[in-house]
Amino acid sequence: MTMTINSKKQFFWAKIQKNLLFILLVLLLASCKKNETFKTESFKTTSGWGYSIAYKNKIVIKQSVIPVLSDTKSFSTEEDALKVGSLVEKKLRDGISPSVTKNDLILLKIKI
Repeated sequence: MTMTINSKKQFFWAKIQKNLLFILLVLLLASCKKNETFKTESFKTTSGWGYSIAYKNKIVIKQSVIPVLSDTKSFSTEEDALKVGSLVEKKLRDGISPSVTKNDLILLKIKI
């Protein structure tokens, strides 16, 4: 009788382990796919640099000028454009407003 009980327990635990492994794999794939939905790229403008953010390969934000400034001025370097683009992308991923403030520009050390 004890042999039957042990084999049932082993079968039960083997089945649980397979199910847990499957659930873990699905969660891992889902989390990886979620991180790949936004993509930030820089682009050259006539007077400097801008950035675009795509969601599932469709551009949702295309920023050719520095936000918040009263004059229409592009970013002076590609690095500056990508810094602000990355900040906006992070805000989108976090589900908050993607607006950029003058304080954000100061904190990122963007050349104005």
